[in-house]
Amino acid sequence: MAQFPNVTYPDAISPNPNVVLGAQTNQTSPPRYPSPWGTGAGEWATAYEKAIAIVEQLVLEEKVNLTTGSGWQQEQCVGQTGGIPRLGIRGQCLQDSPVGVRYTDFVSLFPAGINVGATWDRRLAYERGKAMGLESRDKGVTVQLGPNAGALGRSPTAGRNWEGFSPDPYLTGKLFADSIRGIQSTGVQASAKHYVGNEQEHFRQTPESRDYGFNITQPGSSNIDDQTLHELYVWPFADAVKAGVASVMCSYNLVNNSQACQNSYLLNHVLKSELGFQGYVMSDWQATASGTMAGDIRFGDGLSYFGPNLTIAVLNGTVPQWRLDDMVVRILAGWYLVGGDTEVPHPNFQSWTPDTFGPVHAHVGSTWGTGLVNQHVDVRREHGRLIREIGGASTVLLKNTHGTLPLNNMARLTAVFGEDAGSNPLGPNGCRNHACDVGTLAVGWGSGQASSPYLISPDAAIQHEVVSRYGSYESITNNSAFTQINALARRVRDNAGSGEGFANVDGNLGDRKNLTLWQGADAVIANVSATCNNTVLVIHSVGAVEIDQYKDNPNITAILWAGLPGEQSGYAIADVLFGRVNPGAKLPFTMGRNRSDYGTDVLYTPNQEVPQYNFQEGVFIDYRGFDHRNVTPVYEFGFGLSYTTFEYSGLVIEKLNVAKYQPTTGFSGPAPTYGTIDNDTSAHTFPGNLNESYGATGFGDDSFIPENALNGTSFEHSPSSGPNGGNLYLWDILYHVRVNVTNTGKVVGDEVAQLYVSLGGPFDPKIILRGFERVTIDPGQTVQVTFPLARRDLSNWDTVKQDWVITEHIKTVYAGSSSRDLPLNAVLE
Repeated sequence: MAQFPNVTYPDAISPNPNVVLGAQTNQTSPPRYPSPWGTGAGEWATAYEKAIAIVEQLVLEEKVNLTTGSGWQQEQCVGQTGGIPRLGIRGQCLQDSPVGVRYTDFVSLFPAGINVGATWDRRLAYERGKAMGLESRDKGVTVQLGPNAGALGRSPTAGRNWEGFSPDPYLTGKLFADSIRGIQSTGVQASAKHYVGNEQEHFRQTPESRDYGFNITQPGSSNIDDQTLHELYVWPFADAVKAGVASVMCSYNLVNNSQACQNSYLLNHVLKSELGFQGYVMSDWQATASGTMAGDIRFGDGLSYFGPNLTIAVLNGTVPQWRLDDMVVRILAGWYLVGGDTEVPHPNFQSWTPDTFGPVHAHVGSTWGTGLVNQHVDVRREHGRLIREIGGASTVLLKNTHGTLPLNNMARLTAVFGEDAGSNPLGPNGCRNHACDVGTLAVGWGSGQASSPYLISPDAAIQHEVVSRYGSYESITNNSAFTQINALARRVRDNAGSGEGFANVDGNLGDRKNLTLWQGADAVIANVSATCNNTVLVIHSVGAVEIDQYKDNPNITAILWAGLPGEQSGYAIADVLFGRVNPGAKLPFTMGRNRSDYGTDVLYTPNQEVPQYNFQEGVFIDYRGFDHRNVTPVYEFGFGLSYTTFEYSGLVIEKLNVAKYQPTTGFSGPAPTYGTIDNDTSAHTFPGNLNESYGATGFGDDSFIPENALNGTSFEHSPSSGPNGGNLYLWDILYHVRVNVTNTGKVVGDEVAQLYVSLGGPFDPKIILRGFERVTIDPGQTVQVTFPLARRDLSNWDTVKQDWVITEHIKTVYAGSSSRDLPLNAVLE
């Protein structure tokens, strides 16, 4: 077991008083201007050259058109921008979701991000991203709205945690980056979301909250100190930028009481300066209050902050030409970076109807023409194989007493109980946006879901397995049938779901109300386990659930967490139950005894007109918080059993000869402009004379413009800044840590070797994940696993220096099979 350093923490919500002071109600975000202009550094160079060559040819209206969305339900995709027909430049088709192509047919429903997190497998993250990218591309989508690293997972009940990978920023960052690489290898741009602090669904939007009866005047504000922001929530986005992500989507919430989608500190300073992001920022739909929304201001209102308003702003000087040119170059460069100009066809579907023929522009109806709107192109290939593989590879074996699993010997009677085992009587897509909990749970609800071409239920798959062996099988998928359940008790299945805040499922407004199982499952489990001493419990859920009572129940001999496995759900669990797949998954989050164990929670009732979420726990979320407060979990982060056993030995550290860290200094060059703009307002007359209708001249008061916002002479480089991911020295590998892992059992199996680091400071977590690798090992075989430790992995964010620093505190590495099973340790010199 792990031997943690002897650190005594003061009595406080967070061990660092500066963190508490930096997460206060009504605190404000510092302004940072100007918005840094892109340079086309590194892998972006050719894409920028192509983009600039186009922008130099454009007139003002054409530049504006590339930045402006068509509005909700006006075109085929959930988001669509203008193009330049005379130059063959098409508008962008932006389409959900992080699990597949939303609002169309003949596409795959992939496992959720949280399942990819449970695989701890970078190859599977890449392959899933690639498969989703191929399906998006073949539907004509140029930008996939995913993957998701925000919500990160501050609160276990948060509604959209399942769309991401893990509350650990390191695990999320690696799988986030590999997913992006997979998507963009197909010619489709990824949009990394939601940046940043989007940690609950309650109060994310003012109109939505008012519909639920909450009287708020602004979305909720995530109040986060600078160190926590960098070390936790921005960390995965640095990996995304390093991976070359084309787009970043900003979020609905405020951060330090400034809209995330127009927060100059987050966007200008952190993302574009510190991380050196070369792509473009898009807002979430309706996520702005003044100036960055690409599309209508409110769904269907026909208004836009862009379009004519942006044209006017350029003409009257409140938006300089260099700022507009930078916007357009970034947008086009993202397209060229991934080869989307040659790879992606035009959209062959329409999001707003499943019909083959219908209105070309759904919002306005048939007045503006009808025609072929859905070609029903089947883009799935054989992605079901990969989905099934990920489903099995992400199923975590939590308990297995008496060798209950795998089911090698057929019982006289196999019975399955629970509504989660069965099918939705209305079909796999019977609830729009999957906003219900009927039948087996394969995905959460909201914009993060996709249609399913079929859904293999556990009942169907297990029945096929048993009957094909000529066994006896019965199932009861009505949780209220207590009499019949008591008479036939053998196996149980249950679930707990969540999703996006626009849908209310049984009083769960996106965020879960609790961590208990749904559908009356607890009563079913109690009935079955009371009469059957060999009960197997399978859980489909969006994240952590309260299962302490089942861990300690001697009649429940096996427990599996299967997450949200997508369309192949039943086959995936059957593969594990019957031993075709030896479970190698690990929990990507902590399972506590109750929700208070986590030390964080969703704010369910407004605490003022602008709700305030004060992140005073700092970096101490999930296992970091459990360790800090000395709370024993039911199952720890990184935990997972196998049908075989593993042993760790031989930890060796190799220190590499690497150059000393050098902070970035100096200033940028001046902002470039491309082409000229005719400032004669009479030359810009669509959709009317701008001078008369929109006030393009004689603007008057410009006191609202922030200081330096119009300054295109230069900007100062921050110490941690650098192209495409931040200061290049941060990515230097300082150490290789090697451990031996031996399969001491009788069957081949996968083990996820994990490396944790203690940074050693009085306000640091006891340990933090800093390496993992999933390896397949034959019986009796020993495999050496190498963990590279980068400078960034051993650094803290210094709020005074505004840079990453390696402190003088002793750094200790720990290796093993979970966050609380770490038999090997050594000090880094």
